[in-house]
Amino acid sequence: MRIKFLGALLLTFLLMVGCRDRHIKRVGMVIKIKPEMTKEYKKLHTDSNPGVRDLLTKYHIENFSIFLQQIDSVEFYEFGYYEYTGSDFKEDMEQMAKEVRTIEWLKICNPMQIPLEGSNGWTEMEQIYFNE
Repeated sequence: MRIKFLGALLLTFLLMVGCRDRHIKRVGMVIKIKPEMTKEYKKLHTDSNPGVRDLLTKYHIENFSIFLQQIDSVEFYEFGYYEYTGSDFKEDMEQMAKEVRTIEWLKICNPMQIPLEGSNGWTEMEQIYFNE
């Protein structure tokens, strides 16, 4: 009886640790936005617009956030953050990029943005700190 209890206790502990320690890829990114497009871009991303939210979930993207900041009174930058919880980031991103609604969404959003020099879109930032 005691061995069964200890075994069950150990299994419970391992499951809890396994769930807590699942691999999460944290992604921060940056891109400029055309100043005259900030109002329209905000409108596209309101809570009432479903956009491609379900596709983000389908491809294991969680806690996606976009922040907007005006810098030097003329430049507007978007800062994005999300957590990828799947097991094959490259494959999921390739499949999401092929989705018709993703393609249509980007046809609307991409012309509003200005990639940083040397980039074709959002520039992924280096993560230098995380506090869990």
